[in-house]
Amino acid sequence: MPKPLRMNRRTWGVAWAVLCAAAVAATAVLNASPAPGQRPEKPVSAECAEYIANIETQLAEAKEEGNEDGVLAFTRTRVGADDCSDEILDHFSGDR
Repeated sequence: MPKPLRMNRRTWGVAWAVLCAAAVAATAVLNASPAPGQRPEKPVSAECAEYIANIETQLAEAKEEGNEDGVLAFTRTRVGADDCSDEILDHFSGDR
């Protein structure tokens, strides 16, 4: 029967310190990496930014008038206007 290995206190201390250092390093790497659900911000065109600002203004006016529970509809009728639907969804998705 093999003889069990005896480890002295210094060896245990060194092993514990190495494991702690590895855990700290792994935590730092995980904290530095972006969350899987986050997407990098895409640049928004000037026209879409202006349209989003207009929506924000109309929402603020509706809130002042007490229409928080109502439905607001926004349409774009100009031909050739940028399609800002993705930018609008990205901008307002945090408010829900």
